[in-house]
Amino acid sequence: MDEVEYDVTKARQKKIKVGSFRINPDGTQERRKIPLAQSEAFLTDLLDKVCERMNDYKLEEDPVTKEKTFKRFAPRKGDKIYKEFTKFFFYSDAYRPLKFACETIIEEYEDEISSLIAQEAHYLADKLCSEKSGLCETSANHAEL
Repeated sequence: MDEVEYDVTKARQKKIKVGSFRINPDGTQERRKIPLAQSEAFLTDLLDKVCERMNDYKLEEDPVTKEKTFKRFAPRKGDKIYKEFTKFFFYSDAYRPLKFACETIIEEYEDEISSLIAQEAHYLADKLCSEKSGLCETSANHAEL
């Protein structure tokens, strides 16, 4: 959900024209600008491709609690180091369970995720966990997916 939230936050800053391509009798078209993040085409594309980024994460173990979590290690496009980073090739099967989990969640909760984005909800992971699914353990600070 961090990846979805990142793209949605960027897309909220942009507008896109939507509406009918049909021309009215007076020669005008019914078109309006909406935030890109609320565009059906944007959402479909985002949800179709977001799980491909799971190989940008690695599995880490907390030395004290021994709790394992996935953390992003790769820079995002646009980060200063991204160009240098793309010269290296990383491959690991460790991300495969994360990618599978991502695909399963997207498939099962696509409508709920789209609804949260359309409502301009923030903290998408927390909202999906606490309001829309029973997938998470909640702690005082955050929800764990």
